[in-house]
Amino acid sequence: MTGMLASVNSLEEARLVQQAAVDIIDLKQPEQGALGALPVAVVTEIVNALPQARISATIGDLPMRPEQILPAVRNMAATGVDYVKIGFFPDGDWLACVDALQAVAAQDIALIAVLFADIHPDFGIIAELRRAGFRGVMLDTMDKRCGSLTQLLSGAELDAFVAAARAQGMLTGLAGSLRLEDVPDLLELAPDYLGFRGALCQEHRRTAQLDLARIRRIRASWPAEVNRAVHV
Repeated sequence: MTGMLASVNSLEEARLVQQAAVDIIDLKQPEQGALGALPVAVVTEIVNALPQARISATIGDLPMRPEQILPAVRNMAATGVDYVKIGFFPDGDWLACVDALQAVAAQDIALIAVLFADIHPDFGIIAELRRAGFRGVMLDTMDKRCGSLTQLLSGAELDAFVAAARAQGMLTGLAGSLRLEDVPDLLELAPDYLGFRGALCQEHRRTAQLDLARIRRIRASWPAEVNRAVHV
């Protein structure tokens, strides 16, 4: 079954999406980039205020260098979030970062890799992520001006991504300027989560304020039999 992930940048926004019964509250700062990070203190505040919520958080738009990625992941994991999301940006050494993070994953810290459709990543990296102990992998968009996930990749490509992750026993997520009209087709692919930000905001701008009516409209688009996620 597929769940709904909603990205928020404050405790106020987290409480708002909680009212709509989203499955994962995703903490990030859209004004700081594709996966802009919130301060660790803010993340800790939200985690402590919402003890029953399932929460993920990004580490920021960092270059793929182990000496930068590793401390950022450890610091974010120390907040108590359920998942730490790491963007695999085009610069740097992916495999060196994956190798460095293996020790973190071995400490039962749930790592989620975020690949970007804009750069047409090789899905072969998914097997390496699994080898290192990553819990899941998401497909998102890096440059929001380039269009939505469903505009950048075909249904067959998205299906191949979900199948590759599922074959490795990993959680899967699809995000990237998704809209209400994308939901039915993406649910057919059966990822674990669909992620939203812009579609939940006023004027469909990801840096604008969240709109509870829009959040509820997206949440209500799930068929009754597919309306909750399988949490792993």
